[in-house]
Amino acid sequence: MNPAEPARAHQTKKRTRIQEENEQRILDAALEVFSSYGLRGSTIDQIAASAGMTKPNLLYYFRRKDDIYVSVLRRTLEDWLQPLELLGAGDDPREEFRAYIDRKLEMSRDNPKASRLYAMEMLQGAPMLGKVLGTRLKSLVDDKAALMRRWIAEGRMAPVDPDHLIFMIWATTQHYADFEVQVRAVLGDKAEGDRHFAVATEALETVILNGVFGR
Repeated sequence: MNPAEPARAHQTKKRTRIQEENEQRILDAALEVFSSYGLRGSTIDQIAASAGMTKPNLLYYFRRKDDIYVSVLRRTLEDWLQPLELLGAGDDPREEFRAYIDRKLEMSRDNPKASRLYAMEMLQGAPMLGKVLGTRLKSLVDDKAALMRRWIAEGRMAPVDPDHLIFMIWATTQHYADFEVQVRAVLGDKAEGDRHFAVATEALETVILNGVFGR
């Protein structure tokens, strides 16, 4: 089976609400297990137990552990791409980027384990997700880069390279998930209760938006 293929239950003609709920339940449980033990150290039995399901029931939805792992990563990627897809829905480029930065920081705050698992896949050379990166991800980034080049031509934003601007936003927002331990160690009490995300939002908005659109 190609590692980029979806879950077995996705291949049925019509999926029930229960099937959809069970798939998400498995993926939620798998994220916890993979985050704790990595792909190699995790087992189907651990994921089934964490999901509160029997192993045979879980195997109805996913044939192999690798398929579950890829589905977790694909879900993370799709969650991340949704805010990027919305970029350009409005007519004010500055506000479009503000909303994108804010949403990406919210995702780092609310689901850091998914970000760290995805980062580990990238650090290993994306062996399981490489084909998806060259198709779905690249296509969307290319579309948004074209939009930004139009805004630049219209004088609505500074002439910065669109691809590297997107990379910059990814790097700065996901830092708060991928390096959460380091961030909290440096900030100490200032990170209590996730208070630092409000400060981070203001800081990133100020630096990126003023750099791209001026004060």
